[in-house]
Amino acid sequence: MKRRIIWLIGAIIILSILGIIIFYSIPILFYPDLPFVPFFQRCFYILLFCALFCLYRILKGPTAPDRVVAIDILGILIVGFCSVLGIPTGRSWYIDIGIAWALQSFIATIALAKYIEGKDFDE
Repeated sequence: MKRRIIWLIGAIIILSILGIIIFYSIPILFYPDLPFVPFFQRCFYILLFCALFCLYRILKGPTAPDRVVAIDILGILIVGFCSVLGIPTGRSWYIDIGIAWALQSFIATIALAKYIEGKDFDE
């Protein structure tokens, strides 16, 4: 019974945060006169919301593979942040950062998977 109440409270909080993200536009880094700015703002906040869930899984993950998967997903979200910031601001260096982060995230995920498996890096 206690778990269901906690789950229900968590679901209400998640749905209310998503409702705020969808229906309430908060100004951020974007130029207000560009088209589709509310869309990019909402994308930014949804990615931020997902990143908070990934950070929670990294901190509370029951096993090391759960943490590795959460770190990999967080890397993908950072690439999403770079693209969401790069398109409406018109700064192409955000995309360059996203590409470099994707390569680094891929290599780090492989290294962590090998470490968890107990193998050396040259195997």
